[in-house]
Amino acid sequence: MVGVVVTAAVALAACYLLGRLRPWRRLCDWAADQVRFTVGAWAWARGGAGRQAVVVPAHALTATRPVLDHVRSREAATA
Repeated sequence: MVGVVVTAAVALAACYLLGRLRPWRRLCDWAADQVRFTVGAWAWARGGAGRQAVVVPAHALTATRPVLDHVRSREAATA
């Protein structure tokens, strides 16, 4: 019985901390800043393949709607 109470308390505390820290929002903001607000055209791509391998999927996962809208508009412009 005590184990269930402790497990429930730990789960509630972890959920509360995740809600307060908002790691998904922080990742989204970081990725958007890396893509949008670097100096120069395509400056974010100059960090190398390792940086691109982190920034691009993070931005695509956290800002799915804008990324899909951008891809669709590019496809429509080339068609």
